Amino acid sequence: MLERLGLMPTQASTVSGDVDALYLSLVGLSLVFSLGIAAALAYFAIAYRRRSEAHEAEQIHGSLALELVWSIIPFTIAMGIFIWGASLFVTLKRPPDNALEIFAVGKQWMWKLQHLEGRREINALHIPVGRPVKVTLTSEDVIHSFFVPAFRVKQDAVPGRYSTVWFEATKTGSFHLFCAEYCGTEHSGMIGTVTVMEPDDYQDWLSAEMAGGMAGTAQGDDPLSVAAAGGELFRGLGCHTCHRQTAGALGPSLTELFGSQVSLRGGRTVLADEAYLRESIVDPRAKLVDGYQPVMPTFQGQVSEEGLMQLVAYIKSLAAEQDS
Repeated sequence: MLERLGLMPTQASTVSGDVDALYLSLVGLSLVFSLGIAAALAYFAIAYRRRSEAHEAEQIHGSLALELVWSIIPFTIAMGIFIWGASLFVTLKRPPDNALEIFAVGKQWMWKLQHLEGRREINALHIPVGRPVKVTLTSEDVIHSFFVPAFRVKQDAVPGRYSTVWFEATKTGSFHLFCAEYCGTEHSGMIGTVTVMEPDDYQDWLSAEMAGGMAGTAQGDDPLSVAAAGGELFRGLGCHTCHRQTAGALGPSLTELFGSQVSLRGGRTVLADEAYLRESIVDPRAKLVDGYQPVMPTFQGQVSEEGLMQLVAYIKSLAAEQDS
């Protein structure tokens, strides 16, 4: 109804209905309490007005039942809202294991997106319908915010950090992509399109684009997957000379690193996730691995955010190959 009236964007993801239900419930609850309070104020102002100078109000000495009612009912409503909202929050923050991975970098004033297979897009994203999609976000300059109203998802892209957002489209078609965080003079022009396709059509599109990339390699196009591009960058930076699976290597082996617990100097441990890998590349002295000397140089400013994502994808692929 609200969608047909143009008051709400279309519902095009698996969580759209849940988000709308929570939002509309909060709006309805606020209206009920607001109107109830306004009506009570009007009634009490009239019913208990002072009728003469000699009139004195009757003193009320309290009621245990009344106190319990207006304490328990609001508490129950508040806890119900909290549990409902927290459950939805957890769902939105935990992408399924089979999610299709996309890398996105916000930059004044565009979205640069890359598929694992290597296909790059600017201010456009093609995805299959009925498949969870996980987008890993960062920014090259200021804070941006990845916002797709039809999917009811919004996530900030913060410089120097990785954040993720996931969604599963339920309808084919084209949907708006906005930056929902003011990021400069051209903020209003930082818009794009998410195109949702049937799975077969998506594979055909991806295959055609990859074939075009292969054909255009001589002109400088990059048909490599994200992990493969990261592998080339890894070797180009000389990282393989220290991170080897041999005794006496200057750096720890990376083959089983991602997802493991890393022992640090001082006895602490840390999970080797995407954020840890990125930090170790740009600031290797931030968390020193136990048993190794701090000889790794920083690559801060030498590798772009896209390059950092490629390096992280390459290291993750090493762990995946080891598991298989």
